[in-house]
Formats: sequence, C-alpha cells, structure tokens
Amino acid sequence: MKNKYIAPILLGAGIAAVLYSCGSTIPEKAVAVTNFDKAKYLGKWFEIARLDYKWEKDLNNVTAEYSLNDNGTIKVDNKGYDVKKDKWEESIGKAKFVKKDNVGMLKVSFFGPFYAGYNVIAVDQDYKYALVAGESLKYMWILSREKTIPESIKADFLIKAREIGYNVSDLIWVKHDKMN
Repeated sequence: MKNKYIAPILLGAGIAAVLYSCGSTIPEKAVAVTNFDKAKYLGKWFEIARLDYKWEKDLNNVTAEYSLNDNGTIKVDNKGYDVKKDKWEESIGKAKFVKKDNVGMLKVSFFGPFYAGYNVIAVDQDYKYALVAGESLKYMWILSREKTIPESIKADFLIKAREIGYNVSDLIWVKHDKMN
C-alpha cells in the first residue's frame, strides 16, 4: 500500500523542483532596472568584481559576452583564465527575461532546465558599466565595457550594494592581464 504513494510524491517533488528552477528571484532590497535596453546591453563585458563562488573560483581575465539566439533568448558566453590550472575556461548558457524585455530581470541557465537569477540593478545611460545582482546576497558582479572602471562609478555601485545588504568587503577584484 505504501509503494503506491511513492511515485506521486516523487513526481510532485520533481515538478516543484522544475517550477522553482524556472523562476528567478532577486535580493529583497534590490530592484531591477526598468526601461532596460536589451540591444544596448548585448556585447562584451569585463568582470571588474564579483562575490566568489565555485564556478568562478580562481578565475581572472573574466568576460561575459551576450548575443541574441535565433529563438529570442540571449546567448551567454563566459570566459576566464584559471590561474591554478593555467588554462582558459568557458561556459556557454542562455538567458531569458523573467517579465518584460524592458526590465533588467533575467534568468540564466548553464545546466539544462535549471535557472538562476541575473538582475541588472544599475547601468549607466551609455551601457558602459553595470551592477548585477544574483538571486541572493551570495551573488553580485560589477561589469564594465573596459578592463577598468572609474572610481566614481565604483564608489556608487559599492554604496548601492551595501544598501541592499551585500558584504562588499568579500568582493574579488578581477585581474585582467591576459588577452581574451
């Protein structure tokens, strides 16, 4: 009798996991950019700083390049140089807008149906610098179209990140000393 309940419970748990993975969250005090211009955001970005996590551990010279896929999703091509392994690493994924494509709230996947939040919470009017929040206070990136960022922009982004609740003293400041 107990065995007939196992399959529906496992199926329900699987459906719940898939539905959860298809959503996107944003830290409580963070707000995604409105009037977001997808076309201006596309292209190559240099990672200036990040909160470190296992997928980017030991990476320098990190870039992210965004382009449109034929199906309307955004191709995400992340590259970085692993200083411990002495080799380039690359991850290709896709991003989709969570709401409308004029709101900087996206979800990104590098592993099949599993998505994580990618929220543009600040961008300058020329789309040269961006502050990106992940789905929680464990994930944050500062991006630039160049390998450096002006101190004034950096200071503004750090203030905003602190106000949201990020521990900015944990940021890894990415080195860009290799060609990529």
